Amino acid sequence: MRMHGFFRSGTSHRLRIALNLKGVDTEYVAVDLQKDENLGEAFKAINPQGLVPALEVQDKVLIQSPAILEWLEETYPTPALLPQDPFARAHVRALAAMIGCDTHPINNRRILMYLKNELGASQEASDAWCRHWIDAAFEAIEMLLGNDSGREPGFCFGNMPSMADVYLIPQVDSGKRFGVDLSRYPRIMAVYDHCMTLDAFRRAAPMAQPDAR
Repeated sequence: MRMHGFFRSGTSHRLRIALNLKGVDTEYVAVDLQKDENLGEAFKAINPQGLVPALEVQDKVLIQSPAILEWLEETYPTPALLPQDPFARAHVRALAAMIGCDTHPINNRRILMYLKNELGASQEASDAWCRHWIDAAFEAIEMLLGNDSGREPGFCFGNMPSMADVYLIPQVDSGKRFGVDLSRYPRIMAVYDHCMTLDAFRRAAPMAQPDAR
């Protein structure tokens, strides 16, 4: 199994966390987004969309991190990253989607490059764009974490890591890079700080990757 990713990519980061939690070993293949290696013919032969991560499994290639994460959950069901109760599963998926659908896609590198190169946005304006959308998600997530009476303080749901944590931790790291005032989100940061005491999360961190710089 080979995972193609980039150390700072939030989608690659979330997949690394899930693979570690599941205990699934992969060969890591770095794709340098800053040098546009993802747009070259070699990588597009693997993923025509030119996005990371991509997971090669035998003679198949899985793309799009939500689809890969669902495949992992179905193929390696233990430890589970989704609860058994249907309502609880929907809740965890909703927390994940607030980041995976509503926040990360409009803050990723190709969007920021378009803002700068095509629309003339300054670095300051680009960073402000990112902070705005991260804040919008974190304000809602912070409230939802406070409404969950059965939640342990160290996780987004219940007393074990879930898909929501897999999505949240990379987004917090992204928030740090863009200068989000994370002190406004004590519940989120309690989850982050606790998750980062766990080996699976520490080993997945961007600066722990072989291509980090």
